[in-house]
This record gives sequence, C-alpha cells and structure tokens, in this order.
Amino acid sequence: MSSTTVNDNDEAFQSTFFQHIEQNTPLYISRLAEAVAIKSVSCDLPSYLPEINKMMDWTEAWITRLGGTSSLLPNPNATKEKPLPPILLGEFRASVDAERKKTLCVYGHLDVQPAEMEDGWLSDPFVLTERDEKLFGRGSTDDKGPALSWLWVVEAHQKLGVDLPMNIKLLYEGMEESGSEGMFEAIAQLSKPSEFLNDVDFFCISDNYWLGKNTPCLTYGLRGLAFFEVTVKCAEQDLHSGVLGGSVHEAMNDMVKLLSTLVESGTGKICIDGIMDDVRTVTKEEEDLYTDIDFDLEEFKHETRVKTVSDSLLKKDKMSLLMGRWRFPSLSIHGIVGADASKTCISAQCTGKFSIRLVPDQDPEKVKKVVTAHLEKEFAKVRSL
Repeated sequence: MSSTTVNDNDEAFQSTFFQHIEQNTPLYISRLAEAVAIKSVSCDLPSYLPEINKMMDWTEAWITRLGGTSSLLPNPNATKEKPLPPILLGEFRASVDAERKKTLCVYGHLDVQPAEMEDGWLSDPFVLTERDEKLFGRGSTDDKGPALSWLWVVEAHQKLGVDLPMNIKLLYEGMEESGSEGMFEAIAQLSKPSEFLNDVDFFCISDNYWLGKNTPCLTYGLRGLAFFEVTVKCAEQDLHSGVLGGSVHEAMNDMVKLLSTLVESGTGKICIDGIMDDVRTVTKEEEDLYTDIDFDLEEFKHETRVKTVSDSLLKKDKMSLLMGRWRFPSLSIHGIVGADASKTCISAQCTGKFSIRLVPDQDPEKVKKVVTAHLEKEFAKVRSL
C-alpha cells in the first residue's frame, strides 16, 4: 500500500483521522471484547499462565497482520520450576525517511488483576459489557484497551494512506500486576548497543487514566515509590490469648499502634519528621496552572466509589486535592500479614506493609533513613523493647 507524508497537526488530516476512528468504533469494541475474554491473570500463574501466553500470541498476531515485526523475548527470570510469560517486542517503521525520523517506544501490559462476580461486578468481568454508555470488563482500561489502541492507530494511518510520523516500538509484558518480574532485567538487556531499545528517542507509558470523564489528558510524569515492611515479634511461637492475654506484649497491638503514627487519617498528612524537607515550595505560577483544569470533586467521589460510603475526600477544593494526588508525597498503609484472624491466638509476629509516593528532589535513601528513625522512636514508646 502506498502512503503519503502528512503533518499530524494538519487540521484536515485530524478531521479525516477522527472520522475514521468514529466509523470504526464498533470494530475496535469487538476486538477489545476478544482481548477482555482472555483471562490473563498474572497473580495465579499455575492456573492462568496459558491464558497470559494466549494474550501475548493474540497481540503478536495483530502486529504481524498489520505489517509490523515482532518477537517474544523469553522472560529473563523464568526457570524450569517457575515458568513466566515472555515479553512482547513489536515494531512499526515509517515507510518514508524512517532512518531520519524519531523512534517512540510504547510500554504497556497485557495481564490483569483477578476478578470475580463476588467482588461487586454487575456483569461477568471477562465479558465486555456496555452499560450506561460505558464499557465494563477486566482489562478494558488497565491495560489492554490503551495498549492495543496503538495498533489501531497504526492501522488507521495505513487505511488512510498516511505514513507514520515516527517509528513505533512496542514493549508489552504479562507480569505488571504481579511485580513486573523479569521486566527490569529485560530492559537492561534490551538497552545495550544494537539491541531493541538502544535507538529509542522517547518512551510513552500507555497505562494511565484520564483526569475525569470528559477531557483526555497526556500524563508527563508520575510519582515514585518507596515500599516498606516493618515486623514486630513478641514470642517464638503463637500464644493462647485465653491463657496468656493480658500478661505479655502482643505484636499485633504494637503493630497497630506503630502504623497509626505514620499518617493522619483525616487529612492524609504524613507524620514523619523530615519527610517534607526536600519537597519544593509551591509557587504562585504553579498554582495558576490548576485554574483551568477540568476536574469536578463531586464527580470524583462517584468515580472513586466513596460518594455512597463517606461522601468525603481528604481535600475540600480542586487545587488541594490534585496537588495531593500529583505534587506532594502521600503515604498509604496496605495491610498486616502474619496473623490468622480465624484463631483467637496471640500472633508471635506480624508484618505491616506501607508505601510512600515520592516527588521530585526526594532521595529514596534519605526517605528510608527518616522513616526508620520514626519507626524506632515510636516503637520505643510502646515499651516492648
């Protein structure tokens, strides 16, 4: 198929392009339904590894069908005892001046979280269902829909006879929802001279969300992450609460007290000395950037499913809430493991897990230092040492 070079900013092209997308929306929905039906759940590999591999094969077949090149890279961390899904590499090169054009690499993932009707779904999570002009299905937004849309963009250019404005590479994994096992090793390998990623000019993470329901957005940065585990031990073995309760220090009691010192539940303020030392001061110019952002607090309550529960958010105005999501660090407590709640015993030890989302200028090593100091100081107060 012959193609011509067109500036993607050209209004005539944009009009034609979007008209093509609208006309083919039913086709894109049917393809997404096929992908959603593949139960590529990565947290249970013994049960679902064949499904993840099927999803990888399905996507690779589309890359090939659209004239791209592709390969399945064996997962660097896979072993005979623990097989892992491969990593999908795909590429579409411009027909004209490919060597002179920039190369964009798109990252996405094709695995999903588990989903059952008992989790609160109103329809089968693996059957794409339209309801209230919305599409519901596991992976439809995270991340099969966004990842696959790049293929349909390439296809649209082909159908319209317009050359790609840049070369496009795809880097899709099947373990993102389970720690991206093997992905970091693969990236290190693929970044070496003459390897797949060596000539990439830009990266795009195609795994994010719109700010609201009305306006698409281009996310140009995400907060970082520091993940922590803290363990409290009170005995060499679990103890009988009916016999020994009230006579020994209990690990769970101390853990609950310890975790409660990390963050104010009513405001989200992190209560760790020094954690905000390197966070930049908000300027008037920065505040002005939030004025025209299309974001509605009440709509956000509905989207996050808090409207019918607490009908409350940590911040009361748009700017404060968005800054809480984007430009300030936040701390979330994820859970306590090591205790069996079905037994009335005193757990010998338990482990609390929490994380802090980091912002520019925060050094993870310094964050680790101040968090450790805080935990040691607060633990000393419970007199369990």
